[in-house]
Amino acid sequence: MFEVFSRSYYLGRLYVTPTHGDHALMDSEQHERINEAVYATGDGLERLDTPLVMKLESRHFPVHGGTNVPANTLALPESMLEGTEVRNPPSLREVFLARRERAQQLLAFTGAWRDGGSVGPTDDDLPNAGT
Repeated sequence: MFEVFSRSYYLGRLYVTPTHGDHALMDSEQHERINEAVYATGDGLERLDTPLVMKLESRHFPVHGGTNVPANTLALPESMLEGTEVRNPPSLREVFLARRERAQQLLAFTGAWRDGGSVGPTDDDLPNAGT
């Protein structure tokens, strides 16, 4: 689904669609698999439900797992789609996934990088992570 793009990002293509919720969401099973592959260090027990940091166009945001989201789909709150080039959703779009180190850097700006090095928010209301 995602392939190496640069030292900071993976690149993938997902269907982008609006949602009425407050958080960006993707299929829970895919979210967990990607989280394990990209953010897990392999050192002991690690959470696999921490948000992934993705970028669509110029905006970074945390992505949570959701049970009602189809596979290969990124569901974004309608407010996040305003000002983007997404037209006639669902729309197949290129999406960047921040590598662990880049996610750490972006989440540090919001204070969401936990001591101990785990990626993830301190609560479920993580604001826009990055620029």
